[in-house]
Amino acid sequence: MTNSADIDQEPAFIEVGAGAASRRIAVRARPGSGPGLFWLGGFNSDMRGTKALALDAFAAERGRACIRFDYSGHGESGGAFIDGTIGRWLEEAVAVFEQFAKGPQVVIGSSMGGWMALLLAREIAKRQTAATLAGLVLIAPAPDFTEQLMWNGFSDEIREEIRTKGVWMRPSEYGDGTPYPITRALIEEGRNHLLLGSAIEVGCPVRILQGAQDPDVPWQHAFALAHRLPAEDVVLTMIQDGDHRLSRPQDIARILAAVAEMG
Repeated sequence: MTNSADIDQEPAFIEVGAGAASRRIAVRARPGSGPGLFWLGGFNSDMRGTKALALDAFAAERGRACIRFDYSGHGESGGAFIDGTIGRWLEEAVAVFEQFAKGPQVVIGSSMGGWMALLLAREIAKRQTAATLAGLVLIAPAPDFTEQLMWNGFSDEIREEIRTKGVWMRPSEYGDGTPYPITRALIEEGRNHLLLGSAIEVGCPVRILQGAQDPDVPWQHAFALAHRLPAEDVVLTMIQDGDHRLSRPQDIARILAAVAEMG
């Protein structure tokens, strides 16, 4: 298991964005052999969550490289959560990948991180990077969630509040239960990054793990994503009693098995 020294390892910080939009991003990069592991967390979560730490421990035990970071407004990174958008967080993911990742990488994305992983794959294909994709492991992936799982499901009252006030405080069932902001900017900017309307080329094997009892990302969403991916080497695993977090010991074991399958 990860010891406290690993958990408390001081993060490195990089600046992403220019001028007033600059954010200080916290990164923990464990050196090691490849394929390296690259973690993309979920909306309003951080790199010290159960799955992220399990992945880091898995890497440590095997001498594998592992990169974790916090999006702006999350965890130990600077910036305010309320200023976050999909494009802003994607810019940070690309910057961390380009600065820290070397050689083949298995990208593991949870919830929003699953959307980020797919967007990151598309960005990497456009540029020359020191790292390549060995595979994607997507845990309860939530591509297009700002539109399909938020906006389309909101009541008229909530939509009106977002339109007029620019923000709605959403009650949380996780963490300490503190409501968190859903902004008009998050919804509107998210429309620039929608993926499910056409085929998604990622250029590597994909493993999707989805809980059938997930109240946040319905299993049908994962099914729709699988249909948009190339047919070869895409495996969707449905965990019948699994919830959204997929953080139970048996869920973690399945996630790590999928990662191990990628090399």
